[in-house]
Amino acid sequence: MQGYFAILTLLSLIILVIIRAKMMGKKGIIVFRFGELDKKDFLIQPFALLYFYLIFAEVFGFPKLGSRLFYNGIVSWVGVVLCTLGIMLFLWSLISFGKSFRIGIDEEKPGELITKGAFAISRNPIYTSFGMVFAGIFFIMPNWIKLLYDLAGGWLFNRQVKLEEASLRKNMGKI
Repeated sequence: MQGYFAILTLLSLIILVIIRAKMMGKKGIIVFRFGELDKKDFLIQPFALLYFYLIFAEVFGFPKLGSRLFYNGIVSWVGVVLCTLGIMLFLWSLISFGKSFRIGIDEEKPGELITKGAFAISRNPIYTSFGMVFAGIFFIMPNWIKLLYDLAGGWLFNRQVKLEEASLRKNMGKI
């Protein structure tokens, strides 16, 4: 059952982003700016697809990659709680973002600096929510490849935060 929750969590993240992007698109705001500043961002997509495959393979019995590190029912339910909290923080972050939400860095129309809502307690609540979801999924289905993904994801989030902060300093001065 927890595996289905992992799938539902990932699909929820995707659906929330699509809904938010469509809502902003109706206001004339282009949300998807992914890869405009750094073309290496497009290297993330095949790895994301493999991550999705790892989760679907575990749940639906497709050929698996990697091996399970351990299984503990309590740890698995902790993963469900982390995924739930991650989705809730992600939703709160999307709402808090208002018209400034972008996927990637928008140098042309960056939007305003957000310091309220989820951003009053974290400078990067969306990345924090992703971290919670990825950790939760790892606890649900602990596989050494997912562990590598979590470590690489942390590095990628840190890289993106540095790029975003540089853009914020450029567009808004000292942050």
